[in-house]
Amino acid sequence: MDTLILSRIQFGANISFHILFPTVTIALGWVLLFFKLRFNATGDERWMDAYRFFVKVFALSFALGVVSGITMSFQFGTNWPGFMETVGNIAGPLLAYEVLTAFFLEAVFLGIMLFGFSRVPGWLHTLATFLVAFGTTMSAFWILVLNSWMHTPVGFEMRDGVAHATNWLAIVFNPSMPYRLTHMLIASGLTVAFLIAGLSAFRLLLGDKGGSARLSLKTGVTIAAILIPIQILVGDLHGLNTLEHQPQKVAAMEGNWETRGNVPLLLFALPDEAARENRFEIGIPGGASLILKHSFDGVVLGLNDFVAEDGTVMHPPVFAVFWSFRVMVGIGVLMLVLSWFAAYVLWRRRPETINPWLLRGFVAMTFSGWVATLAGWYTTEIGRQPWLVQGVMTTKQAVADVPAPMVLSTLVVYLAIYVLLTTAYISVLFYLARKAARGEDVKPLTPSSGAAEVELIPAE
Repeated sequence: MDTLILSRIQFGANISFHILFPTVTIALGWVLLFFKLRFNATGDERWMDAYRFFVKVFALSFALGVVSGITMSFQFGTNWPGFMETVGNIAGPLLAYEVLTAFFLEAVFLGIMLFGFSRVPGWLHTLATFLVAFGTTMSAFWILVLNSWMHTPVGFEMRDGVAHATNWLAIVFNPSMPYRLTHMLIASGLTVAFLIAGLSAFRLLLGDKGGSARLSLKTGVTIAAILIPIQILVGDLHGLNTLEHQPQKVAAMEGNWETRGNVPLLLFALPDEAARENRFEIGIPGGASLILKHSFDGVVLGLNDFVAEDGTVMHPPVFAVFWSFRVMVGIGVLMLVLSWFAAYVLWRRRPETINPWLLRGFVAMTFSGWVATLAGWYTTEIGRQPWLVQGVMTTKQAVADVPAPMVLSTLVVYLAIYVLLTTAYISVLFYLARKAARGEDVKPLTPSSGAAEVELIPAE
């Protein structure tokens, strides 16, 4: 493999690891605010117990997200210098806005949120929780502004091969930004909903009698049941927007080689890029045309329209985009079925009478949001190839001229560290859940206990 492929794999590995943790913190901050507001309104300690448990999950996720984000940002200089040389006038300010309006806000109030339970007035602790949640959302906003601009670049002009901004409003509110931002925020909500439900179900399976696990399970299931149909609608709108601006990506997602009407919705196929056809197709006749054009006879562009006369392929790798899209959709269907069935059960019965197999189902789906998010991200980012900035510069034009063995060596180190950290993260979450189920928890610091004193006490 050459430097280009290795650099793409390395950046893909970095972004795959990094995105796991903001996907948790973006929505979990708002769920923590909900827990705190419910405690303020009712005085029910179970809500505060749920807050204390999941704020640990937030802290761990936030720490790993920050560290992996810093590592990823280094690669703009080490692996992709051409990116900043060409579009740095736009990418640089957008990344700076994320730091100034989001990261600083999170950093200032995170300490109060994590350690201020008994050290500051209740209203201030609630405000700190709100500001941290708001900061995580603002961070997602600016990052997705930059990412969506790379897919649908507007509001700039090229001078001597360098992009210069001409309309910042057009850049920020570019054609795909509203769809990508909404889709990602809901994806974060679903990821957190199943994370909360899975850890809560695990605690109930271990015999947790504290009460907060039942409340948090119900909260996670309710969030998932509400969000998944909205996500399906938003995903459809996002797909139509992508069809307008990046038809080659949609053609790869559908495995459609020829421009035609009555395009089937393929449930299974093995795209063969050498033969430029699909093998072992199983599909619904006219389904893709109906979804994309709202007509069985709707004409959809095919992949063969994106091959130049000299044979240069200007569409993304088909197999990866085709199957990552189906993994995302498949996980979404599982989320819909499980959350709606569980919502019916929870609202009809007491949580402690739930069939253990349903609880095991949620434990198995604890990190399903991660899988769906990564599959969706691969669909989006691989589907942009060979462009780095659509119609402006290709990925090949941005890669650094460094020896392939050097990139390979750092890639191996990155992968080893990421596997280790991901395994440790998951293990710690289930360790915390197991400890909470046994009735043990870390006592929050109080003014009289001393800053360094931590004690294990039975959970109330």
